[in-house]
Amino acid sequence: MIAKADYIEGIAKGMAVLESFDTERQRLNATLAAQRAGITRAAARRHLLTLAHLGYLETDGSYFWLAPKVLRFSGSYLASARLPRLIQPTLNRMAAQTAESFSAVVLDGDQVVIIARSGSTRVLAYGMHLGARLPAHATSTGRVLLAAKTKAAFSEWMRGRELARLTAHTTVDPKKFRALIAEVRTRDYCVASEEHELGVHALAVPLRNLQGQTVAALNVIAAPHKLDTRTMERSLLPLLVEAARELRPLL
Repeated sequence: MIAKADYIEGIAKGMAVLESFDTERQRLNATLAAQRAGITRAAARRHLLTLAHLGYLETDGSYFWLAPKVLRFSGSYLASARLPRLIQPTLNRMAAQTAESFSAVVLDGDQVVIIARSGSTRVLAYGMHLGARLPAHATSTGRVLLAAKTKAAFSEWMRGRELARLTAHTTVDPKKFRALIAEVRTRDYCVASEEHELGVHALAVPLRNLQGQTVAALNVIAAPHKLDTRTMERSLLPLLVEAARELRPLL
């Protein structure tokens, strides 16, 4: 826990404003940014103008949107972080073996973030690119990472949370979702079928280090017309489990 004297509130507010931009709200004015960041409109306006002056936002004078400069953060992370560099060769090998698309993700709050991927250059599922953020509750990787939490930590994550319905197949009932996570915890893998996006099956396993801590999740995605979930479990689950076993000493 940071000491109050060491906490710079201005930076925290500026980051909150920057994080207010997402796929749902790609353009914000001061009023919308204030609502999303939980600060006053005057403060939001100052932060928006400062971020635009620094080149992280673009503006037409009323609305603001992210500028390419924000990619410096993700680009630097993906280029220098140890975890993506360790995992990438394994993803490349599996993609070459199977012609399927593989990803590695980490949990960030209520979303998962893709930190490495390999496979077809044709985008199979919407948003399956490096740095993409996807809802944890509706993805195979998110469920694997949530299952890795202690029961107390998972209960805290669920407290007061409304699970968004993304497709007709998304599990949104809290009781059913808790049961689903309990099942994932027991099976140590997860299959999610068309819950995040129609026409996409996903299979995920946890990536653990030598201390037994889950540091990421590894998954494969496929189209239903190509592979059904049972075929994925039979042919691709052993591949993912073996990859996770091989990576464990490196993590």
